[in-house]
Amino acid sequence: MMEPSEVFAGINYWAVVVAAFSSFIIGWIWYGPLFGKTWMKLNGFTEDDLKKESLPVPVTMVVNYVATVLAALAIAMFLGPESDAGFGVFAGLMIAGFWIGTSRLNDVLYERKPWKLFFINLGYYVVIYIIMGAILGAWH
Repeated sequence: MMEPSEVFAGINYWAVVVAAFSSFIIGWIWYGPLFGKTWMKLNGFTEDDLKKESLPVPVTMVVNYVATVLAALAIAMFLGPESDAGFGVFAGLMIAGFWIGTSRLNDVLYERKPWKLFFINLGYYVVIYIIMGAILGAWH
């Protein structure tokens, strides 16, 4: 069994930062030009709704980035120092599909959100976790 200090010693923190940042770039594209209007419509949002955020945009982005760094850190710990890009891609797909996808299924089953919205959101998670897994798996 590995000691926690050994787990943290094997992490490339630059890879964690870059992997987390990659989700911002993908999110900007995914929820912008690719699916932004559809996502807004399916959520019942207007442009004005999005301007009336509960938190200022910079605060929202910092909180989201910190959460994404924590997710990338957890993936890095899971992958370990001996992984490669291929295993990172596989792990990212499994995380998105089996952990996040099955959890987000409740949005459809109990909250009665549209299936199309489920697939837009799940697609985002699949893409970002595959990319984060590839970065973390390859960059030691």
